[in-house]
Amino acid sequence: MRVFSNPVGSGSLWFDNLATADGTPVAYDPQARAFVPMPPFCINRDIIGCNWIAPEEGAFCRACAMTALAPDPNLPDAIPNWAKTEAAKRWVLDNLGRWHWFRPEDPGAPPVFHLLAEGRTPVPMGHIEGVVTISVAEVDPVLVTTRREALEEPYRTMIGHMRHEISHMLWWRLSLREDFLNAFREMFGDERQDYQAALQHHYQNGPPPDWKERYLTTYASAHPHEDWAETAAHLLHLTDIADSFAASDLSSPELPSHQWEPYAEPDAERLIYVAASLTVGVNHVNRSMGLPDLYPFVLSETARRKLAFVHDWLRRGAQGL
Repeated sequence: MRVFSNPVGSGSLWFDNLATADGTPVAYDPQARAFVPMPPFCINRDIIGCNWIAPEEGAFCRACAMTALAPDPNLPDAIPNWAKTEAAKRWVLDNLGRWHWFRPEDPGAPPVFHLLAEGRTPVPMGHIEGVVTISVAEVDPVLVTTRREALEEPYRTMIGHMRHEISHMLWWRLSLREDFLNAFREMFGDERQDYQAALQHHYQNGPPPDWKERYLTTYASAHPHEDWAETAAHLLHLTDIADSFAASDLSSPELPSHQWEPYAEPDAERLIYVAASLTVGVNHVNRSMGLPDLYPFVLSETARRKLAFVHDWLRRGAQGL
């Protein structure tokens, strides 16, 4: 993620800022990729702290307009959890916008979001024909830690959920192209195999013994759909880690140049190599504070080939190139 200029003075702004250091209200314009100091602001600004501009007074911003179902405000912590969920959604949508996804120049359908609070039973998250369902309870640190340990997942965050589920939607968009499906099946396998049976087998038997050589995560081994979604989510992780590193004006001998922009990098192998190298150093910094590794994954050669495949299609797919 970029670091942004203050439109009314000196200093920088971060992606989630609602005001400058001196208190001047600002909002993010996703089309210009810049902060502006004037309305119209998103109608959700006062409700959930949305900091994007709207097309007109009293309207939703581009991101909030994609939410067809919002959580029941009568459920505990629904509104604060919704606010954090929408913030993660805006972050991921802006990331994908760097490759033209879901912007005005994208000729395809944007995602529709159902963001639901949990009552007595968990919300099943997933994607069906353009509709992404997310449990806003997944921002609760206690619940996330509990589920991370129960499911043996070293990384579980709302941005991670957004990237994974939106990646399913991106596959759905790309699958309308016959050339994509043929290439996908050659790389990931045939997604027409029974999905529910594959998941049941995965949960009963676990991943294959050699999963680390073929997949990024154990869940990716369950079915080609999940392999795609996990791989695409990891490509977004790695690209944005590199982009945030460079935007923060940090230096590393691994960076191709001081002005390098990871989202504009056409060479997938170079992007993956640089990003993976940066994670080693950042993991080391986290350990100095007694924190878990920021990126606790090892990239096999097969995983790198899959990441490169996803990179190629996500960079050109939104505009049908």
